[in-house]
Order: sequence, then structure tokens, then C-alpha cells
Amino acid sequence: MKARILALASSLAVVAPLAIGTLGEANAASTTTDNPPVSLVGGMTSPMYDYTNAIRETVWVDTPDLDGDGKTERIAADIIRPRELDGTARIPIIMDASPYYLSLGRGNDTEFKEYGTNGDPTKFPLYYDNYFVPRGYAFVAVDMAGTARSTGCTDEGGRSDIESVKAVVEWLNGKGTARDASGAAVNAAWSNGNTGMIGKSYDGTLANGVAATGVDGLKTIVPISAISSWYDYNRWQGAVKSRHYASSLSRTIAQRRTIPTDCSARLASMDANDADATGAYTDFWAERDYRAGSSYDASKVKASVFVVHGLQDNNVKTMNASKWWADLGKQGVERKMWLTRLGHVDPFDSDRQEWVTTLNRWFDHELMGIDNGIDREPAVRVETAPNQFETSRTWPIQSARTMSLNPRADGTLALGSQDRSTASYVNNSRLSEANAVSLTANPNRLQFLTGATTQDVRISGTPTVDLAVAHTAPVGQVSVMLVDYGAMDRVSATGDGALTLGTESCWGASIATDDACYKDVTRRLQSTQLQVLARGWARLDGAGQHQVTVELAANDVVVPAGHQLGLVVSGASNGVIAVDASAGTYAVDLRSTRLNLPVSGPMSSFAPGRLTAKDTDDLARGTLPDLDAMLWPR
Repeated sequence: MKARILALASSLAVVAPLAIGTLGEANAASTTTDNPPVSLVGGMTSPMYDYTNAIRETVWVDTPDLDGDGKTERIAADIIRPRELDGTARIPIIMDASPYYLSLGRGNDTEFKEYGTNGDPTKFPLYYDNYFVPRGYAFVAVDMAGTARSTGCTDEGGRSDIESVKAVVEWLNGKGTARDASGAAVNAAWSNGNTGMIGKSYDGTLANGVAATGVDGLKTIVPISAISSWYDYNRWQGAVKSRHYASSLSRTIAQRRTIPTDCSARLASMDANDADATGAYTDFWAERDYRAGSSYDASKVKASVFVVHGLQDNNVKTMNASKWWADLGKQGVERKMWLTRLGHVDPFDSDRQEWVTTLNRWFDHELMGIDNGIDREPAVRVETAPNQFETSRTWPIQSARTMSLNPRADGTLALGSQDRSTASYVNNSRLSEANAVSLTANPNRLQFLTGATTQDVRISGTPTVDLAVAHTAPVGQVSVMLVDYGAMDRVSATGDGALTLGTESCWGASIATDDACYKDVTRRLQSTQLQVLARGWARLDGAGQHQVTVELAANDVVVPAGHQLGLVVSGASNGVIAVDASAGTYAVDLRSTRLNLPVSGPMSSFAPGRLTAKDTDDLARGTLPDLDAMLWPR
């Protein structure tokens, strides 16, 4: 299609006008137009502005005291924008706020910010600047409070983290004060006030949190593998994996910061209030809950939300995406979602061409008001098997309904009446996941299996397990897994399912200090005998009988005909949960225990029957993830 040059302000019949936020006096007094001219090719903005000559600058946005030292904070925001539009048009902003720009780096290529001798930015990590600045956008890379070139202390998703980034969004919308390196006040007269936030992991988490403040000017967010509740990142139904993780993460992301700051009081406060001893959801965690917290929640979200998550993500587990998606839907928020079969992986590193095209169209629609039809397409794209994609307008899919399977004393898992007997296992704090899912008899876990499925069955949503279990320890725990037994090619657990290649592809314009070329990545596929589809844990306070519903990780996957589903129940989970390290006996009342599956497909597919799957004692590397690894949300 031939490129068309559109001056949006005078071509409203072709491109819808932007929704302009309230701007400060400097902006209101400007004679510039409210929208940049853009070049549309195939309904998308295409390169039109010179990246080489773009304006590159840093401002520090003032915020109130966020770390308790009595001083205001200064939040560094590195900006790149088209020079041709300076003073002639106000433009929208794409923002990636991060704690990692100088500490752990960003992206699969582990890029860091770099600066010239005059202090101006010369290298922006990732491709957002290279790709979008030539298309008429500004890109802003924000150093979260307590990291890189910003003052303050980190807060593991708490008020300091969120308010520091929110202040930059407000400044871009004409509110607040920013200064350059000399201390002179700087306004954002070049901004039209419309900001879209994007980022993976902690970066996307900041986008979720800022959206949950309801700040004006934030029009859309694209959280990738992001946290929506830090409690659900650090805990699972009260079960605690590691002690004082919040302060440990905060120390890690503060590495290489340029402004030495004593944050010992903040770190000590985090350790004192993280409730590791009980696993309870306290005020500390309510402050860090963006779905239904004490300060931030889904009811305040005004921005549209494009959720992206890997269904095999064992870092930021899918609960953070599924519950965020559901709560946003209840509030009537405009939503879009991509779910992939990979782990903690950016779609730029799995489906690069389609992802960049989709993101281009999304930002064009949400920030420039271009009617390209993306809002009329199916909202959800799910990879239900390797490289097999399904689209729908809702998620979980509308045809999914809950089906309950009952475990029996003979080891089967079937529809029909419940077994009235009791099954027991001996808790073993060193039980590995490989031994737990093995088909070899093991006294340290219970295992129940369906017969071979008679046809393909799609599981779409959040499985749960109603469990009646008794133990004698002062504090106990239960671990539950849903397993697909049957050989097939799957996305490997190694490297989160991503395989970096020896080639590169370029996405945008380049200069000597900031090229747009990135290592190509593909799915890492391998044949495996089984896959754990979902995991869940729960803390059991007090000895005696417990009736608990364990919520497993959300998933959307097709179980092929001929496979068998397994339910595995154990106590401690080596490297994950070990509240009770004793060798006590746990007794499960099968009459009050059931697996609840959100299934699309005939219930008769789950016929009763004994095991026919191959032996699983010698599992190929990549079948199971390393759950014992110390993970950072990056």
C-alpha cells in the first residue's frame, strides 16, 4: 500500500483525534498542533522522522519524600523524541519504567543505559526507541526511585516504587515539576499528555501499579509477565518460599546506582513487616496489591490494558495475569491478551514479527487514535500447543465449564461417585518434583490418574483442588500438581522455552551507540514424556483436619487424545515449600477431595482406566523447571 502522509489535526475523517489530557500553562500557551503528522502504511504508522538527529535529554522529576529522609526525590527520566516535531506538534509517549537500567539490564541481550560525556543518553535499552521514535512517538525510560540515577529507596512494589513513576506520567501531562542537570525547571511542552506504559516483569509491574492509581494521562499499559499482587508473587495461599525476599530484591536492583543512599532503615522495615513467619496477607502486602489493595486497585484503572504472559512462567506465575484480567473485566476496562506456551519470555523473543506489528497497531490506536480495527478483532490470542494459536473474545473461553474428577483409593481419577476411604503419604522435605511425578510407587506422595483421553480436551482457566487433609505438625503444607502424561513435542522448560540463535534481526533505526539489531530467538521444542500443567501450594496452620481449596496456576492447553491426566498430592516441595520438614503422616479423606477442571470438550473423554503412559523415572532435561532457583522479576 502506498504511504499516505497525514496531518492528523486536519485529517480527522481518516484518523480519529487524540484524547488530550489537561496540560500545564506552558503547554496551553503553545502554538503547536495537538497531533504529529504520521505516515500510514497498511493502516500503521511507518518511519517518517530522523532517529539519528532525535533529541536526547534527561530530566529529573520532583516527587514528595518517598524514603522518609525528609527530602523530596528526583526521578530520572531519559527522553528521546523527533527533533522535527519540536515546537510544531505535541506527541504521545511510550514509557518503560524500570529498576534494572543500570543493575541487571534489560532484554535477552542484557542491555544497559549509556550516556555521553555531556550526560545525555546515548543508549536506550530495547527496541522501543529505535522503532517508535521514527514513527512520531517519544520514548521515555524512567529510573524507578532508589535505582540508577534516581534518588530514594526501592520498595518492592510499594508506595515509593509506584508514586515515583506516577510523578513522571503526571509531568508529561502538564502537572508537577522537572529539572535538567543544571537545576533549571523544564516543562513538557512537546508532550500531548498521552502516555502508554510497557515493560516486562518488574517494568510491567510498575505499569500495573501506576494504572491502579487512576492517574490522568495514562491511556494504555502493556504489562508483560508482570505482577499484579506482590503477595501472589512471594506467596501461594500462605506458603512462603524464601525469607526476606523483598529486602533481598531491593538490594539487588539498587546495584550500580549513581547516588549513594542509606536505605538500611527501609530494608529493616521490610524485613520486620513481611510476615514471613506466618505467610499472612498483611497491610504490607495490601500496599503492594494492585487488584484490590489498600492504596491501589483495579477499580481505579482508566487505561486500557494489553496483558501478555507465558503459560509456563514459573517466575511470575500465571495467577498474576489471570486474576488481573478477571478483575479488570469486572470494572469494564478495555482489555487485550496474549498467552504463549513459553515461560518468563517477552513476545519480542518468541513471535517477533507478529508481536511488533500488533504492538505498533495497539499504540497507534490507543495513543494516536488511529482507527485500524484492532479493537474489533478477537481480544485474546492463546498458544494452546507449540505454535498452535486460538483466538477468542473472552477468556477463559466461553465453552469451558467446570468438571469434577474424583480420586479413588485404587489410584484412579474419574467422574462419578466419590470414594469413602482415606489415603496417606509421609511428608518428605527433600521430595523432588521429578520423584513426585514419577510413575514409580512412592510413599511420599499420592498419585491419581485418569484413563487415556478419547479425544483432544482443552483446559482453559484455573483448576482447583478441594482437599480434606489431616496432619499432626504445628504448621503443615500441601503441594498439588496437575500432570499431563503422554509423549509429545512440547516447549521445553530449559531457558523458559526460548532458544537464542546466532543470527540477528533489526527493528527500527540505528546509530553507532544504539543499534536496533537483536539476537533472533525461537521456541525450544523437545519431546517429553510428561508436563506439569499447573502447580499449587497451601499452608495448613495447626494440627488436625483441614478442608482447603488449593488454587492451581491458570493455564490454557490442549491435552491430546490418548494422554492421561494425573493429580499429584504431597506435603513439602523440595526447593519451593517446606514449612513442615518433619516425616509425619498426612491423611487425605478422598470423600471430600476432588479436582475441578475448567474444560472445553465432552466429559466422556475422561474415561476411567489404569496407567498406560511410559515409565517416567528417567526424565529428559527440560521436562521440569528448576523450581529451586532464586528468581528475580526481570
